[in-house]
Amino acid sequence: MNDRSIYLAAALIGGAVLPVQVALNAFLKRYVGQPMQVTFISYLAGTLASLAICFFARYPLPTSTSISQTSWWMWVGGCLGTLYVWSTIFATPNIGTALTLALTIAGQMIAALFLDHYGAIGLARYPASPLRIAGIMFVIIGVSLVAAAKK
Repeated sequence: MNDRSIYLAAALIGGAVLPVQVALNAFLKRYVGQPMQVTFISYLAGTLASLAICFFARYPLPTSTSISQTSWWMWVGGCLGTLYVWSTIFATPNIGTALTLALTIAGQMIAALFLDHYGAIGLARYPASPLRIAGIMFVIIGVSLVAAAKK
């Protein structure tokens, strides 16, 4: 397995666990009540898991010097993750897991196309070629099919 294959597999596995996360969070909402409460629980569990992994892998804590060199906007990722988790908990019971994730993937692909095209936030530039735009259009068509089947 070459280096690229490892990254492709990691991305595929990461994507495969999302529907399970969404389903578990939607189920937890039945017991907890509000989507934001479930979001908090999800992030608390994730924080504890991350802390345990760092501990057992013996990753050192970031130094205050390295943290002080960051900008405030670099920390917004956690807030965006909160919005993502909350939105899936909020939407899933009303439109289903498949449509929720189809819309999530479409939103991710559209935003990713712009980020790649402009090399935003320090990313490498990957132009929005006609082939890449066509790929996004197929994703949108797929979302439309999933949405139509739900009616």
